[in-house]
Amino acid sequence: MRGQSSYRVTGAGLGLKQEILSEILEQQPAQIGFVEIAPENWIGVGGIRKKQLAQVRERYPLVCHGLSLSIGGPAPLDEAFLYQVKRFLRDNQVLIYTEHLSYCSDHGQLYDLMPIPFTEEAVHYVAQRIRRAQDILECRIGMENVSTYALPEGELSEIEFLNAVLEEADCGYHLDINNIYVNATNHGFDPYDYLARIPAQRIMYAHIAGHYVESPELLIDTHGEDVIDPVWKMLETAYARYGVFPTLLERDFNIPPLQDLLGEVERIRELQQAHGKQAHEHVA
Repeated sequence: MRGQSSYRVTGAGLGLKQEILSEILEQQPAQIGFVEIAPENWIGVGGIRKKQLAQVRERYPLVCHGLSLSIGGPAPLDEAFLYQVKRFLRDNQVLIYTEHLSYCSDHGQLYDLMPIPFTEEAVHYVAQRIRRAQDILECRIGMENVSTYALPEGELSEIEFLNAVLEEADCGYHLDINNIYVNATNHGFDPYDYLARIPAQRIMYAHIAGHYVESPELLIDTHGEDVIDPVWKMLETAYARYGVFPTLLERDFNIPPLQDLLGEVERIRELQQAHGKQAHEHVA
């Protein structure tokens, strides 16, 4: 079980969206422990947006969650893009960079996160690309477990594939609680069995989010709804099992007023405080 001091950020985070950016700068809510951006949305920007990002950075630790690295894709790794990311991370004192364990391009953007076949061959292929990305960036990156709706053939389970890739690449883990719940519903496995087998020692930080219910057997990871109680319960179980880790609220669509988002951020904080206190009492 790791202590909070072993993470590069702490507390409860919030994704930085244009709809709430001005409010965050004006109010500077104390509930927010760190903020997350997609580097693709900020690389090369100037003017007022560059100034706003600098203002955010002065108040909150900054992490980046990328959208387009396509680490499992068939096209060659976009090294020119990685060098752009490297400069952005350096210039903005970004503490953590993570990406999706998926692919989103094949000599052109596919505009979705596609599942990688869960095979031994894919493990070696993806791990090699992660290692190359880390060599270019000169830092460890985190890979996130992604939501899926149909799976290609493979001889490994999702959690076996995840663990094998992260071990061979020796990279970090970006835990997404909601994605475990979504995939468990969509593919019929036990989310708590998955949660018990994650590479918790590699966690850099976590996501929690809401989803859309297409049917009882199909959930869509939209980040456009409030977090539901079963997902909150999974987060609480993870804290109880692994200790408190930094956790960020994702909300990308149907963005409510900032105060509503801060209510969910505060719920993360309350769970962290409760389990941090329990861990301290246990050690004492």
